[in-house]
Amino acid sequence: MNLFPSIQKAYSKDTLSAREAQRLAEFIAFGPLVFQVSRLMVKFGILEKLRETPMTLPEVAQAADLSEYAAKVLLEASLSIGTVIIDPGTERYSLSKTGWFLLTDPATRVNLDFNHDVNYQGFFRLEESLLEGRPAGLDHFGPWPTIYEGLSSLPPQVQKSWFAFDHFYSDSSFDEALAVVFAGKPRRIMDVGGNTGRFCQRCVAYDPEVEVTIVDLPQQIALMKEATQGDPHTARIHGHGMNLLDPGSRFPQDLHPDAIWMSQFLDCFSEPQILSILQRAARVMGAGTRLFIMETFWDRQRFEAAALCLTLTSLYFTVMANGNSKMYHSDDMIRLVEQAGLEVESIHDGLGQGHSIMVCKIKQ
Repeated sequence: MNLFPSIQKAYSKDTLSAREAQRLAEFIAFGPLVFQVSRLMVKFGILEKLRETPMTLPEVAQAADLSEYAAKVLLEASLSIGTVIIDPGTERYSLSKTGWFLLTDPATRVNLDFNHDVNYQGFFRLEESLLEGRPAGLDHFGPWPTIYEGLSSLPPQVQKSWFAFDHFYSDSSFDEALAVVFAGKPRRIMDVGGNTGRFCQRCVAYDPEVEVTIVDLPQQIALMKEATQGDPHTARIHGHGMNLLDPGSRFPQDLHPDAIWMSQFLDCFSEPQILSILQRAARVMGAGTRLFIMETFWDRQRFEAAALCLTLTSLYFTVMANGNSKMYHSDDMIRLVEQAGLEVESIHDGLGQGHSIMVCKIKQ
């Protein structure tokens, strides 16, 4: 298994002492409580107040408009969790380094909201999802076979957290991604799984001559048209509705794209489904067409914390999204690309929040 150095160092050796390992095991056992306490320390503004100045228990209770009992159980739990520390002499609480990251790191805040609003209640059915190969936790929100059919019908706060999570990770890489895609001066781009059209809007603003066609579910095309309404470049943004899960559905045959863009898209599908999508993409590619696959491959992360986020995000796909996809190892994606009759021409790593772009072409 190929792993970037920091990942290999963390995942190939057991480095904890026995006491550290025992504590981590207990931390895992109380994981749901750790999560909810920490979320409420943010929501009630306690961490923000402690960031400004150390405070006593009565001061925290008053600032957060909580009873002293409520403030006390949260603060004492947070001491054990490690998000706050205490000065035993003055009995004043203050923010720890971990608490600072929980409060201020944009990725952590997006992940916190996503896991509470989208995942938390559904994850009670992880075991069922694994055994049945379907997103059993999605039943909490509606009767859809995948979350994508139900996106437009999710409760507003759930939608907000879902899109914030999706956009945070993709948008951070767009500037660097545009340079990679437009190095070949494409005139026609097919954006497969373009969602609400954020990348296509960046494309038409980046190059005044490019035309972009989004290929996605009809429901998503409707959301895209609503989201791009009023964009001064709307005339160069097009939509093509199709069910990408249907192996009989074809990509637009008359588009003749110079570039095909798939961003945070293939992780929404199982390996057989990915192969089918790539095979159908290959049929509309010419010798000069390049397929750009942008994903956060867990093995190609500079820091282990990013790999942790990605391997655990795989379980969102298991329980809530579709029951059969994940955040992939790059070796798996390369294998599927080659099986589809394509080859990887180059890989660009370290874009935005740990993205990589595989540039693929028709196999010679």
